Amino acid sequence: MTKRFYVSTPIYYVNGAPHIGHAYTTIAADVLARFKRLDGYDVFFLTGTDEHGQKVEQAAAAAGVAPQAYVDRISQDFRDMADAMGVSYDDWIRTTEQRHIESCTELWKRIEATGDIYLGHYEGWYSVRDEAFYDEDELVTLPGGTKIAAKSKAPVEWVKEPSYFFRLSAWGDRLLRFYEENPDALAPSSSKNEILSFIRGGLRDLSVSRTTFSWGIPVPGAPDHVMYVWLDALTNYITAVGFPDTAAPRWDFWPADVHLVGKDIIRFHAVYWHAFLMSAGLEPPKRVSSNGWWVVDGEKMSKSLGNVVEPRALAKTFGLDQIRYFLLREKPFGADGSLNHQAIISRMNVELANDLGNLAQRSLSLIAKNCDGKLPGRGPATAEDTALLDAANALPDLVRLNMDRQTFHEALEDIWKVIRSANAYIDHQAPWALKKTDPIRMAVVLRVLVDTMRVVATLLQPFMPVSIGRMMDQLGVPLESRSLAALAAPLADGTSLPTPQGVFPRYVEPA
Repeated sequence: MTKRFYVSTPIYYVNGAPHIGHAYTTIAADVLARFKRLDGYDVFFLTGTDEHGQKVEQAAAAAGVAPQAYVDRISQDFRDMADAMGVSYDDWIRTTEQRHIESCTELWKRIEATGDIYLGHYEGWYSVRDEAFYDEDELVTLPGGTKIAAKSKAPVEWVKEPSYFFRLSAWGDRLLRFYEENPDALAPSSSKNEILSFIRGGLRDLSVSRTTFSWGIPVPGAPDHVMYVWLDALTNYITAVGFPDTAAPRWDFWPADVHLVGKDIIRFHAVYWHAFLMSAGLEPPKRVSSNGWWVVDGEKMSKSLGNVVEPRALAKTFGLDQIRYFLLREKPFGADGSLNHQAIISRMNVELANDLGNLAQRSLSLIAKNCDGKLPGRGPATAEDTALLDAANALPDLVRLNMDRQTFHEALEDIWKVIRSANAYIDHQAPWALKKTDPIRMAVVLRVLVDTMRVVATLLQPFMPVSIGRMMDQLGVPLESRSLAALAAPLADGTSLPTPQGVFPRYVEPA
């Protein structure tokens, strides 16, 4: 039976250029997708752009262009960013595509047929920037009387217009039951607590259409209304797998295994989306995992502060794989973290150049010099040999567990524990000193090191695909033997290895 895995990023709102926060979530999804492919899964990895709504309509008008021309340009910039960051997505979805319009229209009709959509009149606070409705207790009043959303600090305005509503109030108990029966469906625990508290506080019916602007998907049978941008945007996850055609080749991927989202949009994904789907008779996603924010030297990124980090520029300065590694190593996925110039250099020089790069260079140089450049065979193992190999062989299961939890930093720490152990092992065994005294033992030590590095490198491929690909070349691992399953078959004794070359150079500040 084919093992399938469906991972998605949020689709990014086209109200500005992509920044490091967008790149972070996308790279995390890419690492997860690449790992699952290595582990034998048929993977579907979705990302793309969210292109409707009042905010886009206003931004296009301010730029003096039609909304479609405006979103075409910014969507392409996001796609260029994903490509530049080495992201291996299987589909790039845009909410202005005809397939998506048809999908949204059908989802609306199915929800409406259950009686969960009704026509009413909306009067209340709305944030154009957040594309979100707010209750009075979610606002802060500034001096002068201006109101803003307490969490996002976005300005709100009083909106009064005819609207279709979704009976969200009817779904509280069913949502709580779903999360009780599926305890791993929300992560991290802080997001789970937030969502459960929100549901228990009582759900109010949700306005799901607007009439004061036109840049959106028309409501079926009511073309003067456009769908609420979040109902539109969330539907992308089923559009991409073929909805409403349940005979589509990709439909077997639904329900999604994990939606990766920013913590600021967890409510939309963990409350509204689940209720929409269940109302339409569809299964909700298996898991929603929210990530924290990056701050720059202690300050949240903002255009006004001029500290928004462009990911392609960062990769150009430090190296693409180095930045991919740093972002997932530096902080837990669900927590906030600081993007700091010196922290990046420290990770590069201490962990990549010294720990991993130096381990590979020392081991492979000794093989080139003392074993005619050929992979030594395995030999009698000491307790120290066995301890290191056992630790390496235990790694795949540890990393699998952390990938399924989206604890990427812990997966990397588990890998680095073995790398540090391997460095301690080579220092203690001193194979360079065994050439004259015990060449057979020297060969065994070097083979233990190569076997250990092979496991490490196999597991690091999703994080740093280009650099680790070069390392696998130098370890003599054929392209067809780089999966997790291939670790069960040992490398052939006597394999000729290429002349070793450094993979992770130390970073030196420009003069």
